[in-house]
Amino acid sequence: MEKKLFEVAPAFEYPRVLSIAGSDSGGGAGIQADLKTFAALGCFGMTAITALTAQNTQGVRSIHGVPPQMVSDQIDAVLEDIGASAVKIGMLHSPDIVQIVADAIDRHALRSVVLDPVMVATSGAVLIENSAISILVRELFSRVTLITPNLDEAELLVGMTLRNESEMQLAAEKLLSMGAHAVLLKGGHLQGDVVADLLMTQERESLWMRAPRIHTRNTHGTGCTLSSAIAAHLALGIGLLEAVRLAHAYVRSALEAGASVRTGAGEGPLNHGHSPVAMRLKPLEELI
Repeated sequence: MEKKLFEVAPAFEYPRVLSIAGSDSGGGAGIQADLKTFAALGCFGMTAITALTAQNTQGVRSIHGVPPQMVSDQIDAVLEDIGASAVKIGMLHSPDIVQIVADAIDRHALRSVVLDPVMVATSGAVLIENSAISILVRELFSRVTLITPNLDEAELLVGMTLRNESEMQLAAEKLLSMGAHAVLLKGGHLQGDVVADLLMTQERESLWMRAPRIHTRNTHGTGCTLSSAIAAHLALGIGLLEAVRLAHAYVRSALEAGASVRTGAGEGPLNHGHSPVAMRLKPLEELI
């Protein structure tokens, strides 16, 4: 007689976060950084890969887009079975991929969605087709919880040069007028010893987060890590404002912990695993 395996009745679930983004073969940004961040913050990470990149700490060598149907199939396969408590969206290189993701948000009624509008790599490599930018604004801004552009990305989106905090505020207001529910505008590219990031909502509530600049060349994947950390905290049931605060603190700690480490000959990664926590457990409210 075949012995039956003992099965424990499920009582918990993991906080689940899906990353829809590109792959970084060097491991510092993209899907790889997202998964490291989710794990470090106690969440279960899943992926839908939109593009493959051949890159390292010195730059991007080539980009290969994943066929749109394959992106859609990855999203559906994950969400129809495992589901997601939150979603992070990163590199969407073509109009077709943007539309695929927008349709998936509607199809699966996704909530707690963080969009990092990845357009240009730190090395200067362009990661999105020009034709995809307007579709990104039209189809995704109103569908997501938060957008997290850096200054270079914000300049492309709003068509103005950003050189100081006053201009950052004007840009954030313009991004909100373009349909975003909330904007986290990252000011790391401004000159000076203080880094200022601005969170602004549709209600025009604003929060400035200012901190001394961490002088290190190991900043590759900072934006990916920040948006992923926000999504992870949202998956844990934390409100947007506090999720942004906690994610900001996590990224600063990861920068500090990795500042003196040599990884490659160029801009190295953060130390995502500087202070990992165990996988969180959430009570399973409904058995499927």
